[in-house]
Amino acid sequence: MFLTLPTLLTWARIVAIPLIVGVFHLSLPDAQKNLLATVLFVLVALTDWLDGYLARKLNQTSSFGAFLDPVADKFLVCAALLVLLELGRVNAMVALVIVGREIAISALREWMAQIGASRSVAVHMVGKLKTTAQMVAIPFLLYDGTLFGLVNTRVWGQWLIWAAVVLTIWSMVYYLQKALPEIRAKAR
Repeated sequence: MFLTLPTLLTWARIVAIPLIVGVFHLSLPDAQKNLLATVLFVLVALTDWLDGYLARKLNQTSSFGAFLDPVADKFLVCAALLVLLELGRVNAMVALVIVGREIAISALREWMAQIGASRSVAVHMVGKLKTTAQMVAIPFLLYDGTLFGLVNTRVWGQWLIWAAVVLTIWSMVYYLQKALPEIRAKAR
């Protein structure tokens, strides 16, 4: 099911990544670039919810969609983190922990699928919380200003991205613990 509406929305999320990154190479004032990148990121991030909703509602779920959806999320988050790192809005350790976890858990899931134990590393609530914290922190950090004259998005974004780091580590430990019995069994 490569061309269902939910899958097309997921592909759109991937295709939009260069647009978000490219905004920062336009000849616009910084405040306009920040706003444009933030709006694009939020719209693209919302397709993550929408494609899942439509896949269930239209009965168009597929194994390809289940594969592509988290890949699109990881590409989006990693690209945004690299932009934020270049702009000096996130610490290199933040980017390293989040990107490193994504690589490690993706590899773990791949291996667990190969040995027939993918259920032991199925998506868990802590992983969903991690993704939510990232998807809220990143637009705050992209915007990098005062929202509605009240909210300093850099401060809130910093708090949220560090919360995402804690959740990132927690979720990685959780998935590794769930996989450990299978790892031990296969190591014998």
